[in-house]
Amino acid sequence: MRIAIDVMGGDQGPQSIIHGAAKAVLRHDDLELLLFGPGRQVVAELSRLPQPMAAAASRLVVCNSHAHVAQDATAAWTLRHGQDTSMAQMLRCVAGNSLYGSADAGVSAGNTAALVALSRRELGTLPGISRPAISTAIPTRNNQRCYLLDLGANVDSPAPRLVDFAVMGAAMAQSVDAIARPRLALLNVGAEATKGSRSVREANTILRRYPAYGLFDYQGYAEGGDLFRGNLDVVVCDGFVGNAVLKSSEGLANMLIERVQAVFESRLSGRLASLLARPALKRLKKELDPVRYNGASLLGLSRIVIKSHGGAHAEGFYYAIVRAMQEVEHDLPQQLVQRWQSLP
Repeated sequence: MRIAIDVMGGDQGPQSIIHGAAKAVLRHDDLELLLFGPGRQVVAELSRLPQPMAAAASRLVVCNSHAHVAQDATAAWTLRHGQDTSMAQMLRCVAGNSLYGSADAGVSAGNTAALVALSRRELGTLPGISRPAISTAIPTRNNQRCYLLDLGANVDSPAPRLVDFAVMGAAMAQSVDAIARPRLALLNVGAEATKGSRSVREANTILRRYPAYGLFDYQGYAEGGDLFRGNLDVVVCDGFVGNAVLKSSEGLANMLIERVQAVFESRLSGRLASLLARPALKRLKKELDPVRYNGASLLGLSRIVIKSHGGAHAEGFYYAIVRAMQEVEHDLPQQLVQRWQSLP
């Protein structure tokens, strides 16, 4: 499996991304990663890899690209001037139009708007899908997870687009998690039919009459607290709401972990209890840590592209690569096409 990486996109710089890439090839013997970025800088970072990561460097291919997309660049600027950036070259590799051959998927921690715009131009969307949606999984009760979309690709979405997101999210849950009929809901400010924006109310009307032939089990409206109960597999919203919910959830998870640790360590008795509770605390931190859920899918593209959190460190970027590998193994775009074609 070959995956193309944009090493210039993250807030932490190329070091974290390259270390995350090295972790991935070290843990997965059949993986080769193509690293798009300034050749000298990438080579220098590779030379500083500690053992045993350095032993896997032979499967990290340096793909020279001097320019990069700035975090404050607009989508319009990127489309006009970003042809030679590491992000654009990475995507051309995913499209099979690169001197470095083709890749099965691409991963970037760069500018979200630029990544969505370039992905649409370089890869195109699947038949019947007008715009891609960003989706990721969030942890819920009983060690389950729920897919939330959109997370920022479309800040304001009309009702038909929300319905498209519902179909794509259900197909994701079916393909990756083998859920026969995913339980799906629209995120809203209340359960009453009269509440919510016009687009959400219209989408609700469409989904209640949707001839989806068992593609999903529509549950109606969900409120914010319903996301984590474990009763839903897919929750749909526009990108503005989804991004705010995701970032708030990540912040809350980190705060809770820190507060629990602080309570245990505040007194001597607490320190003793902390020693006894350490295995449980480690398990809780592992289950809630947003790092494990890093890697959001750009659903609806003709090929697989994963958006990593811009602030992700090496371990977080590793999980974004793992997400890309999972989607390649399930051939997710083709799964989406098959489900789309089965609709009336």
